[in-house]
Amino acid sequence: GPPGRGGARGPPRAGGVGAGGADTITPANPDKGPGRRNDKRRPAPSPYAKRDRPLLRTNQRRTANMRNAQRGSLKKKNRSQSKAEKEERDLARRRIDLPEGAEFSVGTIAELLDEKPVAVVKFLMTDLGVMAGVSQTLDRDTAVAVAQGFGRIVAGSDEDEDDDEYDEDEDEEDSVLDSGFALDEDDEDTLVSRPPVVTIMGHVDHGKTSLLDTIRNTRVTAGEAGGITQHIAAYQVEHEGTTISFIDTPGHAAFSDMRQRGADVTDIVILVVAADDGVKEQTADSIACARQAGVPLVVAVNKCDLETAEPAAVKGALAGNDVLVEDLGGDVQCAEISAKNDQGIDELLTKVLVQAEVLDLKANPDRDAQGVVLESRVEKGLGTVATTLVQRGTIRVGDAFIAGEASGRVRALISTDGKTRMKEAGPSTPVGIVGIDGVPAAGDIMVVADDEQVARELAANRQRINRSKQADTYQASLMDSVRAMMSGESQKEKREMCVVVKADVKGSAEALARAFSELVLENEEVRVSVNVLVADVGEVTKTDVTIASVTPNTSIVAFNVASNMAAMDEARVQNVPIGYYNIIYDAIDSIESGMQEVLSPTPEGEYVGKAVVQEIFNIGGLGNIAGSKCIDGRIRRSSNVRVMRGDKILIESKVRTLRNLKTEVEMIDEGVECGIGLDGFEGFEVGDIIESYVVEKKKVVQ
Repeated sequence: GPPGRGGARGPPRAGGVGAGGADTITPANPDKGPGRRNDKRRPAPSPYAKRDRPLLRTNQRRTANMRNAQRGSLKKKNRSQSKAEKEERDLARRRIDLPEGAEFSVGTIAELLDEKPVAVVKFLMTDLGVMAGVSQTLDRDTAVAVAQGFGRIVAGSDEDEDDDEYDEDEDEEDSVLDSGFALDEDDEDTLVSRPPVVTIMGHVDHGKTSLLDTIRNTRVTAGEAGGITQHIAAYQVEHEGTTISFIDTPGHAAFSDMRQRGADVTDIVILVVAADDGVKEQTADSIACARQAGVPLVVAVNKCDLETAEPAAVKGALAGNDVLVEDLGGDVQCAEISAKNDQGIDELLTKVLVQAEVLDLKANPDRDAQGVVLESRVEKGLGTVATTLVQRGTIRVGDAFIAGEASGRVRALISTDGKTRMKEAGPSTPVGIVGIDGVPAAGDIMVVADDEQVARELAANRQRINRSKQADTYQASLMDSVRAMMSGESQKEKREMCVVVKADVKGSAEALARAFSELVLENEEVRVSVNVLVADVGEVTKTDVTIASVTPNTSIVAFNVASNMAAMDEARVQNVPIGYYNIIYDAIDSIESGMQEVLSPTPEGEYVGKAVVQEIFNIGGLGNIAGSKCIDGRIRRSSNVRVMRGDKILIESKVRTLRNLKTEVEMIDEGVECGIGLDGFEGFEVGDIIESYVVEKKKVVQ
């Protein structure tokens, strides 16, 4: 064959065929002997043998996977470091700084968050229930809530890792989250003088409303049950050509919330103290309310016409409560008056005007109105009427507004006399607003909105937020109860008396609900509290009776309201008691009596007889039998009985077996010994009383 292709063996070729077509012959290596090349040739590797190094391509280059395999640990390390750096950069980007004590406009917060102002305004309305414009200011707490809602971390907040503990005591002002609207300051050029708002406060029956009667030349107390004020009332009077707005608050202990609301909206507090009675509990409470609100006091020592009057002793007692009048070297103005005989009234009003002049009270009337709801009630033909004190701006018929969780459009403005219709009301003017969908709570802030749709949307959001808060509160209370039971702390049986409250005004409903919720009766084994299911205004309806009928031991308290015919018919069928009251402490006393019945129930049924357990016998399949003696009346087989140990009813059952000696009998008379077996009960003890009774069937009235 051809040279080098399987023919005769010859010298090895190095270059193969040359350019000229001739074979180029490479000379043999003189250092190598014959056959040495074949001796050192390596055997062919097995295809299943483990390779010491990766195969290389024909071009002798390593692939990218090979390079990464050799430095994989370094790559992972770099990736972890890169992830940590990315998280740190993201944390730094999310963290913003809101200085302590500063106020921020909505526009400024939007710029800090890198969000559109419209998005911030929408978040305030939908998630926080706050009405605010782009130029209005927010306090720091609200600004923090907004920032956290957008996923940001505020330096100094709980979410910040480098948390500098925030002192809540530094900011005592109300948060925007609490008030529900953002404040915007009025320019000094827009402010004009306004009438002072004066609240009359003091102990019950010290003559507060009688003083206001004399000032107004009316008889307000004649319309109050028991001669005591049970509502917040607002009026306006003229003195020396100057208008003064008066707010009268209740003095009863149950109306502490009303007194606090009166102090919060006022400029000056007239503290009425009876010269023959001195400083009492609600007097001290009124002083505390005025101090908390930061308003000045003017003391009126009333009933100075009585022979037992001691004005000097009253002033000394006031000094013991840190109220030092001018007569004793203090700075609190004081007037000795007699509201009944119209003595010293002019002097008192003059001192009020002097105090108002010192305060230099001003407001801007040329803006959307803001005010506070003093009372709300439901009237036939008008619907909900909210007595509101306008604090700044002017409210007009046709304005859309929001008040707490209620909203509406002003259909009418009614003066404090209850008859005069007004077209508008300016600062420091109490007025009744008609046109509200719902019943706002006393103390809610009323704000005029841009349109009715915005007001309705904001009210709906507030209702949703409030329901969520109530659910969270209930859940937390439930978990606390479960933990207490698991730990063994709760040893007493808990019982509830449920109450449905209907009143003529919202403030009275709130006062009753608060008073009932604070009532607690207990003994060594049982604790009874009151659960207020409903506290609303208006007459008692069939719906109220239906709610009360679902839960046992539920009563309906109607305060200064009546029941419609459907409600009365339903109450008779469902056997739901309705109590009608016009004095608050009568209602409280009635509920306390009902709680006493729940604590120690009076046994039902007509008494027949009783037996005392003398010995216990265990008789085979019959179980424990009480060897007893009938000590009064008679005991019948299959009769209803209750087992009593001391004053506690252990169980109510029926007589299963009744024996005299070994004979089953139908009845045991007084003085006869017997064996008594009951259905479902065998835990007798010597000394237990087995009392027999008969339950009469109730006749259904058609």
